[in-house]
Amino acid sequence: MSTIIKANGFTNETLEWKAWLDVIDVDQATPEQIAILEESHPKAKTSDYYRFLAHQPEILRQRSTAYNAIMYAPGGLPRAERELGATVVSRINGCVYCGSVHAQRFEQLAKRTDVVAQVFDNPATAGTNERERAIAHFSIKITEQPAGLGAQDIQALKDVGLKEAEILDLLHSDAIFAWANRLMLNLGEPVFPDTQA
Repeated sequence: MSTIIKANGFTNETLEWKAWLDVIDVDQATPEQIAILEESHPKAKTSDYYRFLAHQPEILRQRSTAYNAIMYAPGGLPRAERELGATVVSRINGCVYCGSVHAQRFEQLAKRTDVVAQVFDNPATAGTNERERAIAHFSIKITEQPAGLGAQDIQALKDVGLKEAEILDLLHSDAIFAWANRLMLNLGEPVFPDTQA
C-alpha cells in the first residue's frame, strides 16, 4: 500500500462515487446495456458511474473506446505522464474522484508518490524535473485558459524533450479529462472510505 496523501480536499485513497440520478438495475438491464457494461470495465456492473452512463449504451461504448485509446495506446507519451496530466487537470477542475483514481495510476506506473503530493498541494509548482513541471504547466493552462494556449506552450514542451506524438497524447489526455471531470462533478459525488457504509 502506498503512502496515503491528503491535501486540499484531494487524496490518493480509493474512493467510490455515488450518482445523484437513477442508475441501471443490472437485474433489469437490457442485453445491450449488459454487453456495454461487460466490455467497459471489470467493475462496471457495480459502479454507479458506468450504471448511469449505460442508460445510453452507444454513447458509453464510444466514450470507452476513446478513453481507452487515449490513456492506454502503446507508444507516444509514457502512460505515467498521461496520468500526471489527468491528475493535474482533475485537481484544477476540483474533481476529487478522478484526482484519486489517476493519482493512483501515476503511482503504480511511476513507482513513486512525490509528484502526486505536489499536485495536490499546488499544481503550479508540481514536478520533480523540468519535464514533469512542463507537463503540469501545460495541463494547467489548457484547463484554465484553453483559448490562450499558443505555439510558445507547445515549444515549452519540446524544449524539455517531448516529441510531437507525445505532445498530442498529452493534449488528448488533458482534453478527455475536461469532459470526464464534468461528468463526475455534475452527476454525482465522491464517497470517502470513512463515510462508506
